[in-house]
Amino acid sequence: MNKKKFIFSAAMAMILVVFGFFTYSCHAQAVNSKKYVQESIPTIFFHGYGSSYRAEIQMTEVAKEAGVTRTIVRINVSPNGYAKMIGSIPKKAKNPIVEVNYDDNKMLNYHTAGLWAKNVIEVLQKDYKFKKVNLVGHSMGNMAINYYILDNYSNKKLPKINKVVDIAGHFDGIIDEDDEPGRITLDKNGKPTPMNQFYQELLKFRRVYPTNTRVLNIFGDKNDGTHSDGAVTNASSQSLRYLVSGRAKSYREKKIVGKMAAHSKLHENKQVDKILINFLWKK
Repeated sequence: MNKKKFIFSAAMAMILVVFGFFTYSCHAQAVNSKKYVQESIPTIFFHGYGSSYRAEIQMTEVAKEAGVTRTIVRINVSPNGYAKMIGSIPKKAKNPIVEVNYDDNKMLNYHTAGLWAKNVIEVLQKDYKFKKVNLVGHSMGNMAINYYILDNYSNKKLPKINKVVDIAGHFDGIIDEDDEPGRITLDKNGKPTPMNQFYQELLKFRRVYPTNTRVLNIFGDKNDGTHSDGAVTNASSQSLRYLVSGRAKSYREKKIVGKMAAHSKLHENKQVDKILINFLWKK
């Protein structure tokens, strides 16, 4: 084979490969459009205390690999609360995902965490137009979400909250700080005794929590007799029900059991990945 024929053959082979990949991608997109909702609603992930956007990567990448979306961007929040987009979202993007990174990841003022969440949403609104939003939090990220809701429930300039996923939430205390295994009891309605100061603030949810929002509460049990994920008791996590179940459009709980149900393992748990995808995007 002479040089010209070789180059021609190689070029044709490359064209066939590209065409095959394009055909496969289009087919996969068509299949996934039937499997998952095709909406402009962004889903924003908030990490926990002492963590970063890296804790969100497995969950977001698994969703992308499943065909939920083609778009993942990041918003970085500086220690003074300034939110900056890293990347951009195409105007016609479907189910875009946003990974949030708080530079000051050990800040414990929940109202400030909620304000920073508001800054994230507002900078996202400048880049991408949307009327509804999904919010996912792990640990401290749940408090950022909940205090964002608490402090902005009447702000009509902000998007409606479509779905919220709370993972490893410490709504009524943290072990070795203001809780311990067996301390909190829940009545038949999920009302906890005792209530810490932050839970008492969140009691306002029983009057103001958005009625159009679906809530999924995921918590872990290491199955070691503590009824906890090692950092948060199941009772503290389950106390969310009393705050929102009378207002939210729906409320569901899912307990994850075993070694991968540990507090800092839940965002690396494949079972959690599947539950997230089904709740947020599956038709």
